[in-house]
Amino acid sequence: MASDIEIARAAKLEHIKDIAGKVKISEEKLEFYGKYKAKLPLDLIDEEKIKDNNLILVTAISPTPAGEGKTTVSIGLTQGLNKIGKQAMAVLREPSLGPVFGIKGGATGGGYSQVIPMEDINLHFTGDFSAIEKAHNLLAALIDNNLQSKTHSLGIDPRTVLWKRVVDMNDRALRDVVIGLGGTTSGVPRETGFDITAASEIMAILCLSKDLMDLKERFANIFVGFTYDKKPVYARDLKAHGAMAALMKDAIKPNLVQNIEGNPVLIHGGPFANIAQGTNTVIATKMGLSLADYVVTEAGFGCDLGAEKFLDIKCVSAGLNPKAVVLVATIRALKYHGGADLKNLTEKNVEAVRNGLPNLQKHLENVKQFNLNPVVAINKFLTDTDEEIQVVKEACESLGIEVHVAEIWAKGGEGGKDLAAAVVRAVENNNGQFTPMYQWSSPVKDKIEAVAKKIYGANAIDYAAKAKADLRKIDRLGLNHLPVCIAKTQKSLSDNPKLLGRPKDFLVTVREIEIAAGAGFLIPITGKIMRMPGLPSVPSANNIDIDADGNISGLF
Repeated sequence: MASDIEIARAAKLEHIKDIAGKVKISEEKLEFYGKYKAKLPLDLIDEEKIKDNNLILVTAISPTPAGEGKTTVSIGLTQGLNKIGKQAMAVLREPSLGPVFGIKGGATGGGYSQVIPMEDINLHFTGDFSAIEKAHNLLAALIDNNLQSKTHSLGIDPRTVLWKRVVDMNDRALRDVVIGLGGTTSGVPRETGFDITAASEIMAILCLSKDLMDLKERFANIFVGFTYDKKPVYARDLKAHGAMAALMKDAIKPNLVQNIEGNPVLIHGGPFANIAQGTNTVIATKMGLSLADYVVTEAGFGCDLGAEKFLDIKCVSAGLNPKAVVLVATIRALKYHGGADLKNLTEKNVEAVRNGLPNLQKHLENVKQFNLNPVVAINKFLTDTDEEIQVVKEACESLGIEVHVAEIWAKGGEGGKDLAAAVVRAVENNNGQFTPMYQWSSPVKDKIEAVAKKIYGANAIDYAAKAKADLRKIDRLGLNHLPVCIAKTQKSLSDNPKLLGRPKDFLVTVREIEIAAGAGFLIPITGKIMRMPGLPSVPSANNIDIDADGNISGLF
């Protein structure tokens, strides 16, 4: 059987100007990055068209470490919608090089439901991640320069600076470092570290900004730390925001590519969902809704993370009203949550599938709490048996939920037609405005409690001493009105990664609360959250190669 990269390489790519023509974008609007990629200007956004078109979110049950194929389903669903006569477009996140060279692989879908050229998209693409990295690290350099300054010092207390540097690579050796060594001309020695670029607040800001000036204003509002006399310091005090925004002048524009069946696709931005909001940019989503009748987008990890943040933060901030939710379930993930060993997920185990159903049921309940109609997509793998699939179908049907097997990896749009038809029905049965879990104006503790109790299923929330001090700091800075972007493990509905399935009677502990004033949210930290992943003992990078003709192999 052909690999993802072999299937992608065998596909006949259309020139990007022809892809643009399918959604009535003139060639004059395109900024070409070769023959098959282009950036689009923000003036293609039409707020009136956005109101009339249909936004569909693809999310998932709590995933296994390898992921469950939300991107593949998003692409296959879009292909299926086009197959049944709907004008549909996928709007997706950009891949991070960390997972590409680590364990999860790329983020361009798979099989016959891919976006192409997959090698370009999975590697440097159009340079957006590089621009984000440079803007982030420019602020870091300006902070350390001010600490060193004798004449223009703001009096920043280096012990209060939490702004690290970023690099788009899994590199555990950079998690905790000491900088400023080498003498008085080499800076002020202090402890800091590196995060991966997808975890940068700059990425979160890009994905929530409405235009370049809004981006610049959000950069200005980035909270840096305190002075020695306890005054807050923001990026605007360092006069950093103008130069940072200048570095982002091209990165703010969405990227147009195509899927393997020649449908237009927008790819833009890519924050992690266990730390930030885990969704593509507001700009790209609105542009997609300006160009197509149906827009399919995804949110990272399970419904408790990316979907909750997509709905409570992105949609409220941007005034978006999604019409339906596709919940991706895989037989292997259900077996994992039903007690099967991770190494044995490809073996038939009907009982484990049945035991894993409570996880699926909780995520379905969560979708309904937002006043949205869920459709379950069983992303089919070769090792799935008919008997295992039937267990899931019967469970969904008993709840009155439409469920369809998505054979989109093997069949592309043809394998997604039934799912597409079900999504259209869900959209047509939509009864109005979705309902967020909380009001932004509520007290911070009430917002955390709403998510932890309603979405995770927690009994109670405990606050460590540091978190209580952070609540007082947030109040002092006048930031109580911001939404909460809870940092939590993706492996469990709880904050304990070992509690699989549908945990009950558990406590969520908030260790601390970070301030992302530029992005416009607060980050309650639960459990241990990794912002700089490490490579596995045998990383995917070991299998990636290139030949004399420039053909890349080993990507997936």
